[in-house]
Amino acid sequence: MHSLQDDVSNPVSNPDVLVHDAGTLFSFCPLSPRAKSWIDEHVRGEVQWFGHALIVERRYAWALAKGMKDDGLVLA
Repeated sequence: MHSLQDDVSNPVSNPDVLVHDAGTLFSFCPLSPRAKSWIDEHVRGEVQWFGHALIVERRYAWALAKGMKDDGLVLA
């Protein structure tokens, strides 16, 4: 079975986004200005932040990570 963790580059010296699996939720913490801009441009609707991390339900996490990677962001 393919998981989001398989899509997250590991280890990475200069990632753009730190991804954390918290069970039913995932956090995407932008570490670079490029990553923050990407989130601002591509994530719409009811956006939930916890500190500097974008919080998404598990069902949206894989597509979000794929979109980030497809646009050249490095995830860790």
